[in-house]
Amino acid sequence: MSSEMKTTALVLGATGGIGSAVARRLLARGWRIRALNRDAAKASRSEPAFEWVQGDAMNAGDVLSAAEGVGLIVHAVNPPGYRDWETLVLPMLDNTIAVARAVGVRIVLPGNVYNFGPDALPAPTEESPQNPVTKKGAIRVEMEKRLRAASQSGAGVIIVRAGDFFGPGTTANSWFSAGLVTPGKPVGTIRNPGRCGIGHQWAYLPDMAETITQLIERADRLPAFAVYHMEGFWDADGMQMAEAIKRVVGGKAKIGNFPWWIVPLAAPFIPVMREVKEMRYLWKVPVRMRNTKLAAELGSEPQTPIDEAVRASLVALGCLPEPHRDTAALIGHPSQEAG
Repeated sequence: MSSEMKTTALVLGATGGIGSAVARRLLARGWRIRALNRDAAKASRSEPAFEWVQGDAMNAGDVLSAAEGVGLIVHAVNPPGYRDWETLVLPMLDNTIAVARAVGVRIVLPGNVYNFGPDALPAPTEESPQNPVTKKGAIRVEMEKRLRAASQSGAGVIIVRAGDFFGPGTTANSWFSAGLVTPGKPVGTIRNPGRCGIGHQWAYLPDMAETITQLIERADRLPAFAVYHMEGFWDADGMQMAEAIKRVVGGKAKIGNFPWWIVPLAAPFIPVMREVKEMRYLWKVPVRMRNTKLAAELGSEPQTPIDEAVRASLVALGCLPEPHRDTAALIGHPSQEAG
């Protein structure tokens, strides 16, 4: 494999939150980024540093053409708004697996806690049984099953599972942006979906991107099927994320409860609400994936201080004004570190 192939990554989902974060981090580390998109011309205007290729992850030929000469595939593509998950997610992954096998490269998959049902909680490890009680969780299990099989036939795999995403670039469907605050508006009331005393796990996108990048850079020493859990930000009592938001916006915001009562009423009509209803069990019990295995491999997990991460997230959502350049330099603005 040429050095150029080793440093060219194909990113599927490069306009999404985690896909763009990983792509920018790899770019900052000297990788060339090739990104497949159904509207490459539009995408290139927002991120001109990437090599954009016109195509669809649902089309095996498009993925194969885009993967010519690459040394890595980051599979971070998801249907927007949770629409048609059952019919789109697995075919897209199958295309990636087929191409990775054909060209002999590693697949990177950002994962989450959905694989695990109540029997694996509250502290699932990388090897815990995966018996999800939701459709989305069952799809996640099947994705990893197919990736494990692929790892035994020429395509290495790295999976990093993490908690609920937040940070610059997070989609509008995230708990941070759709639950706790309202994008584009100053924070007056923080709608906390958690229960006091019930811990919850969060993952700051730039930290996850850095974690994935560090694992990619040492891929040659990893097993063919390498799975790791991130610690991220552990909200031990279910109030620390809300309190961090309150501190960052000046201490005057009120912390209220997320209106769970509206979810079953809206679920029949709004796809996102159906998913929220299905995944509510993750807010009823503490769920903490430990990073023991990850820390043993990397030495330590990249972790941005929570107030710093929350500030960058709120700025990106338009809930706080952009800091002055000199202020951003003083606080080490995380959105700059992401790429």
